[in-house]
Amino acid sequence: MSVVHELSPGWLLDHLAFINKISYELHQHHEPCCSKSRPTSSVHLDSLHMDSVSSFGASATFVPSTSKPENDDRGNCEMFIQKYVFRSELFDISKPYITSANHKECQESKEKEDLVNDVKKEIFISINGKKRKRCVAFNQGELDAMEYHRKIRGLILDGSSQLIQEGLTSGFLHSCSEKLNKCSEPITLPLDTCNLSELCEMAKHLPFLNETELQTLQLMEDDTSVTEQDLFSRIVENTSSFTKIITLMGQKYLLPPKSSFLLSDISCMHPLLNCKKTYDVIVIDPPWQNKSVKRSNRYSYLSPLQIKQIPVPKLAAPSCLVVTWVTNRQKHLRFVKEELYPSWSVEVVAEWHWVKITSSGEFVFPLDSPHKKPYEGLILGRVREKAALLLRNADVKELPIPDHKLIVSVPCTLHSHKPPLAEVLKDYIKPEGECLELFARNLQPGWTSWGNEVLKFQHMDYFVALKSKS
Repeated sequence: MSVVHELSPGWLLDHLAFINKISYELHQHHEPCCSKSRPTSSVHLDSLHMDSVSSFGASATFVPSTSKPENDDRGNCEMFIQKYVFRSELFDISKPYITSANHKECQESKEKEDLVNDVKKEIFISINGKKRKRCVAFNQGELDAMEYHRKIRGLILDGSSQLIQEGLTSGFLHSCSEKLNKCSEPITLPLDTCNLSELCEMAKHLPFLNETELQTLQLMEDDTSVTEQDLFSRIVENTSSFTKIITLMGQKYLLPPKSSFLLSDISCMHPLLNCKKTYDVIVIDPPWQNKSVKRSNRYSYLSPLQIKQIPVPKLAAPSCLVVTWVTNRQKHLRFVKEELYPSWSVEVVAEWHWVKITSSGEFVFPLDSPHKKPYEGLILGRVREKAALLLRNADVKELPIPDHKLIVSVPCTLHSHKPPLAEVLKDYIKPEGECLELFARNLQPGWTSWGNEVLKFQHMDYFVALKSKS
């Protein structure tokens, strides 16, 4: 369970526990014994290998590994189960990113910088002989952000305090005085040698398969080989109850059981639509445009017009719950509420907040920091046109979604690794409902994930392998 505590303000989540609860187990036979087995025995597809070559035309092939059926008499061939757990140090946030003292220094530094900039502006105006204008301390966007923060500050502080106190009492969170004074080793992250978004861009130049022939590719099929066209134009499913490994351009990625994904960008979403499947919950984490993204060139962003073109109405089932992650920019919040959701016939029903804390219960940023806030928003809405039709034709009871709920958790150090929503949303969607995440960077059992970096956080280097014999 990712939910550690549930109180009236919201939930305290354990993101790491949610990942490690997933059965990341790779079933392998003991190599010396299995090498004696007949080559014609049944197979499971454990990995997709794509040659890392300069030409993108090399074929990708599934390399089967033998597995022993229950009634197969092959001697004493032993099964090894290799288990993987997510690297716990990637959630080791013991100190705030900015402490109160540093925050004060940052404020003083910014005030000095603003003063210098104001002087430069006045000199520029004087030299050019233009009429001096009254200096404005804040632009309209900043004023809107301050007003928004003023409105929700109380509920963020009070609600988080209750959940944090519960976490400290239960021992899930630990006060700073209880932590040992030891230097943590620097975290080494995997090299981005397989740029998934670039692969998606290159895949556009591959010949497309006939849309009528596009089918979901299940990794349980026997004796199958596929090409790049198959990978980039089909939804890939791991229907088994154990983990698969997919190797793409020399990089290995773990596929959790009962998960499916489509690796593509926004221009190649037709495989999702061709499956004729609709979803009861759609979680969206758009690549919002902002100054930080522009400076870092960390990932490509989409314009509001491009985001509106996402075919949510075609993917949504009746009464579908749509959840969109939103930054604290009021421009983005207004866009989702006033333009995006209306264009999809989605009615806004609630606004929730993700509050990021350290393992000792402190906000990762000072609550009143003018630069970075320790919270982000989620806008929840219902597809109402289809919902009205459904309610007229069936006895459907829809649980109302409360407003301003808090999701409090220790964040991952990996950028944009959002906390899981499956358990906090389960009361508001039908049991066994179909779930879809758009712009995903990781996979979940029972979910379909789409994006041009959909396997990013499934990279083998983010996990630690533990071997055990069964």
